[in-house]
Amino acid sequence: MASNGEAAGRPDCVVVMGPSGVGKTTVAQALAARLGWAFAEADEFHPPANIAKMSAGVPLDDDDRAPWLVLIRDWIGAQAGEGASTVVTCSALKRRYRDVLRGAPARVRFLELAGDPALVEDRMSHRAGHYMPTSLLASQFAALEPLATDEAGARVDITASPQTVVDRAVAALGLERPTSAVSAAR
Repeated sequence: MASNGEAAGRPDCVVVMGPSGVGKTTVAQALAARLGWAFAEADEFHPPANIAKMSAGVPLDDDDRAPWLVLIRDWIGAQAGEGASTVVTCSALKRRYRDVLRGAPARVRFLELAGDPALVEDRMSHRAGHYMPTSLLASQFAALEPLATDEAGARVDITASPQTVVDRAVAALGLERPTSAVSAAR
């Protein structure tokens, strides 16, 4: 069963976006597994200087993000060049950042994970092993430009379970589940 993008001659890419702590990795991994698509974590594309800056509690600026976004776009493009549809996490807080990602030769759509800042801060305070401190959360929410009506994608609230968020994302984005995933889910 081909996805809509593959039917149009281009593989699909869903960019799971939003501020740190909204559950991008959890949702993206579950979505990629459900669809049988390649997965990438955008944090793995950050150069050491960006990680050091964020670890020190200093927000990234546009100059820091520019090469990072190009690397993510190029990964999407390389996967698309091999005919692979993808799911990738990326904060993609601003439209101009999303414009860079849309430059990949794939049908790029965005899944904006949305939640109350207090809920997100609480979730962040309970996670271990991540370099992003809760002190930067306010700057991320301040920078967030929600998806505009003319941008391909959907906005899903994060208050539900990760599985429900994925179910809602699949429905909102019009994604089809491969037959093997349906059988495995039963």
